[in-house]
Amino acid sequence: MGLLAIGTPLEWPEAKKVASHVREWGIEQLLATWRRAKGKERDALLWGDEVEYLVVCYDDQNKKVRLSLRQADILAALASDEKLLKQGGGVPDVQRGQVKEGETAPVFHPEFGRFMLEATPGKPWGIGFKDLLDVEPNMKWRRKIAKDHMDPTEYPITLTTFPRLGCGDCTTPTYPVSGEKLRSQFLPDEIANPHIRFPTLAANIRARRGRKVEVNVPVFHDKNTPWPFKDPTVNYDLHNWPEDDDVRNGAAKENHIYMDAMAFGMGSCCLQITFQAKNIEEGRKMYDQLSPLGPVLLALTAATPIYKGFLADTDVRWNQISRAVDDRTAEELGEKPLENDRWRIPKSRYASNSTYISQDPRLRKEYLDPDLVVDEDLKKRLVEGGMDDLLATHFAHLFIRDPIVVFNEDLKELDLSKVDHFENLQSTNWQHMRFKPPPPGNDTGWRVEFRPMEIQITDFENAAFSIFIVLITRVILSFDLNFYVPIQRTTENMETAHRRDAVLSEKFYFRKNPFPSRPIKATGSSASGSTTPLPVSRPPSPVGPVEDEYELMTVDEIINGQHPAADGFPGLIPLVENYLNSVNVDVETRCDLARYLDLIRKRADGTLWTGAKWMRHFVRGHPDYRFDSVVDERITYDLVKAAEQITRNEARDGLGAEMLGRRR
Repeated sequence: MGLLAIGTPLEWPEAKKVASHVREWGIEQLLATWRRAKGKERDALLWGDEVEYLVVCYDDQNKKVRLSLRQADILAALASDEKLLKQGGGVPDVQRGQVKEGETAPVFHPEFGRFMLEATPGKPWGIGFKDLLDVEPNMKWRRKIAKDHMDPTEYPITLTTFPRLGCGDCTTPTYPVSGEKLRSQFLPDEIANPHIRFPTLAANIRARRGRKVEVNVPVFHDKNTPWPFKDPTVNYDLHNWPEDDDVRNGAAKENHIYMDAMAFGMGSCCLQITFQAKNIEEGRKMYDQLSPLGPVLLALTAATPIYKGFLADTDVRWNQISRAVDDRTAEELGEKPLENDRWRIPKSRYASNSTYISQDPRLRKEYLDPDLVVDEDLKKRLVEGGMDDLLATHFAHLFIRDPIVVFNEDLKELDLSKVDHFENLQSTNWQHMRFKPPPPGNDTGWRVEFRPMEIQITDFENAAFSIFIVLITRVILSFDLNFYVPIQRTTENMETAHRRDAVLSEKFYFRKNPFPSRPIKATGSSASGSTTPLPVSRPPSPVGPVEDEYELMTVDEIINGQHPAADGFPGLIPLVENYLNSVNVDVETRCDLARYLDLIRKRADGTLWTGAKWMRHFVRGHPDYRFDSVVDERITYDLVKAAEQITRNEARDGLGAEMLGRRR
């Protein structure tokens, strides 16, 4: 969501003049935080999840579904609910039909789109295994609370994108497609949250870039799709704004679905997990070791096969958001020689990670990005202020960006008790991992945010992936595992994850031997339930070729293990089971956790489908589909209705069993 400050925002020409000033003050605030909190210790790991909803509105009589733009009204209703304000009552235990009294009510937040809501638990989750079993009931409770504060025709759906966002009449109320902030030929300005940060962010990204953002997604070529495909929704004759020339200058590419506004990216929903580490060292280690897992979890959670009323030839959202907030100029993109800008920047400000930050002795310089762009002056100031080289490099890389939204009131004096200037840059670097210093004024510790996963249709799935990532962090820290691969390989893996059905058809670079020098003598369970010894670890090779440390693996091999296990990667699920064996989890809890791990296991081996595969199959099997890649209003209505039915019944009536299995 980012920093929702209040003030007078500067338009881009004025914001550009003070960009260096904001960066320098941000670095001073970071150093103040560093000095205050670098030795901060917490008792135990805490964590939280963020679930984002699309609010849809049904017109059952006409078989249409639209996005409801009533975010403000819904949030106001939630905020005025005295029962929620007091505490929230109870959380239904879906396994046992009971209610746990005294639970803290969840918290709801605004998001970029006026059709979006974000929900988080009312307090952080602990690391106890019983806490993990509360996640799914809490997610169900959140959805129920949200629904209870909506109109009867509205529903909080967890689809990554609305299939017809950008098509005519896709919202209620309906607004004419116009506005000076987005200058889109598909979306009105009113689709964005009216808080001044959001329209200013969209306008200043466009102004800094010097043209509208350019989002082109390969279209899925079905048997009746025209070749070449030319997006029929694009108006090449529009002359409302100078940026309308973009499409006449080649912005809309053949065989691609074309989109032209930030809302096409930031209007997407995801599932994010934030961990509070015991201390900064543990946080830095989690940041590094979770980073190579990001592309794998992106592929496993794939749920975005439709854009603007067309089937796409990709399955995930990541690059579309990246392009939708890409503020790089032609010089920074390498399209023109550098004259006015400082450097060429290889990635959008929404991208995969480009740094490792742990002081782990196993971190080899060969793993680092040799082309990393760093503001050397700001790095020097951080090092002079006492920060080590690795962490200083990380933040000096993030600070190559300009602040996009600057409030005039914040420029009067530097307040080292705040982090507003630091967060201005930190919160608009949307990488697949984020390292978060403790905020001032409370007891929160060092945090790591895991950001790549797509939102899933059901609360069961979202809980499963949340719990899986939590257990992986426990495995990493307990077994001192090493998942390092060169940063460039993770960048390539993120691209691989976009390919259609990548979870089954593609391979990802992954480390062959994750073990430390000491052996791990526990055992893990195979997919069949038999006990298999994990391999005695091989000593790492700190001086051998880095290329020998990793290889291309399928998602199934990464999740469930290579065969024979004695010679290959043991698999993340067997490692988790090993960990659960080592901590003597009671049988009942172990069985409950096994439900979630089984979903991950079967998603990886293809027994269960991704959401993207299920949606694509639903569209292609719909009686109104003409095998021309077009997802019309009736297909969208039936698809969203089916997703709601699956959310409510979780395949107990058979619908969605391809994703969830047959549930009782």
